[in-house]
Amino acid sequence: MKLILASKSPRRSELLTKAGIPFTIRTADTEEIYPDTLDVLEVAPYLAKLKADGAKHLLQNEDELLLTADSVVILNGKIYGKPKDRADAIATLHQLSGQQHTVVTGCCLMDGTRHEVFSGVSEVYLNEMTDREIEKYVDVYEPYDKAGSYAIQEWVGLAKIHRIEGTYPNIMGLPVDLVYERWINWDR
Repeated sequence: MKLILASKSPRRSELLTKAGIPFTIRTADTEEIYPDTLDVLEVAPYLAKLKADGAKHLLQNEDELLLTADSVVILNGKIYGKPKDRADAIATLHQLSGQQHTVVTGCCLMDGTRHEVFSGVSEVYLNEMTDREIEKYVDVYEPYDKAGSYAIQEWVGLAKIHRIEGTYPNIMGLPVDLVYERWINWDR
């Protein structure tokens, strides 16, 4: 099956490329709204399916498989999505500093007749960060397109994460191991 990535995320493209998974990018915009009553662990897979439904029209042939994804950061039952601005990014990083949090990346694979929704779940353990470190990180890296206001492949991940449970690619934005297994076995 030819994989169609319906995402503008450069990190998801990078991960698929590094894994040697051939893909084509086609995107559609979907408003990312979820019910308030949804369990926080179900938000990312819900949004991935919502994105797939909104991008299904991008499938052009029977041998194509659409991939959508969404990542959320969860701390104490609260979702930290992409920050609205600098102040929001700084406030989020203050909340995450010195804490263990969960990263859930929901995915949806869809062809013309069926779909499969699944999630990668990782636990991230952050060391404490000073006000100065947080502000410098936000000013240098501008993490405004990143759930939880940070990227594991940047300074926070390199200098402040002391342990993870789960996979690095999942925290980066795509559980490549789960995507690969389902993609390679789609027709079986």
